[in-house]
Amino acid sequence: MNSTLTAIPGLKVGHWTNLEAGTGCTVVLCPQGAVAGVDIRGGAPGTRETPLLEPTSGVDQVHAVLLSGGSAYGLSAADGVMRWLEERGYGFDVGVAKVPIVPAAILFDLPVARADVRPDAAAGYAACEAATDAPVVQGNVGAGTGASCGKAFGFARATKAGIGSAAIRLERGVIVAALAAVNAFGDVIHPQTGRIIAGARRPDGIGFADTMAYLADADGLTIARLAEQQRGQNTTLAVVATNAALPKHHAAKVAQMAHDGLARVIRPIHTMLDGDAIFALSLGEMRADVSVIGALAADAVAQAVINAVLAAEPLGGLPCANDFA
Repeated sequence: MNSTLTAIPGLKVGHWTNLEAGTGCTVVLCPQGAVAGVDIRGGAPGTRETPLLEPTSGVDQVHAVLLSGGSAYGLSAADGVMRWLEERGYGFDVGVAKVPIVPAAILFDLPVARADVRPDAAAGYAACEAATDAPVVQGNVGAGTGASCGKAFGFARATKAGIGSAAIRLERGVIVAALAAVNAFGDVIHPQTGRIIAGARRPDGIGFADTMAYLADADGLTIARLAEQQRGQNTTLAVVATNAALPKHHAAKVAQMAHDGLARVIRPIHTMLDGDAIFALSLGEMRADVSVIGALAADAVAQAVINAVLAAEPLGGLPCANDFA
């Protein structure tokens, strides 16, 4: 059984991956349109078209969501997604043309291998070509290719993360699923054990340093230097989706509640050094309470984050969570 984001009928996910450069992008395609919302909690986001998802905006549906590496340069990959959709006749009808609505968000992966190679329009187009409704491939692929976590002591002592997905099914047919690209400043914590499974490593490389304990004891000057070095270099991105029918303002509420999942498994989260953003998509006609969908979305996001770090493999000199198991 598909236990990833593509368990939601009508969604396809495609990756473009460049392992040599340590970057990539991931597209979530919903060409027929999906009601969408967004909630941005991090202090350093990099996004495109997110104002259209505000409940007061006049655009009701999106046709894809793009998650990309490459820092702000990676936003150009959305151009390729738009081109792919336009060629196939999808988009918001403005009379003289159809304009695909493609919100996007990026994460910073430039230190992993080659800072001069980033996802571009061709990469976004290729991700669309690769999109499928099969279970989502996880780990060092797409937007998770160059993702890492635990950057309190710099990139050299971080742990490789990646992209992960999870789905929750209710007996009455409602499905809530999530896809997360984990590039956090903080450590990833297993929710059942409370143990750090990926994060900032100790100087000897044996085990984890515990970012929160370090920050709690650090003086103001140390924190100021850390903020200057890390600003804009961390972000966890997610897309949650359901087959329940939600109006636009309820999609925004689900995106908001889904951030609870990040808070359960990443410490710290939503800092001024992170650009954390979650998109929510509604496809289908199932009836369900928005509060229930939001609570399940948080559960799915938490599991997607755990799956992302457990599926990751070493890259760019960084070990992965399984190296510490």
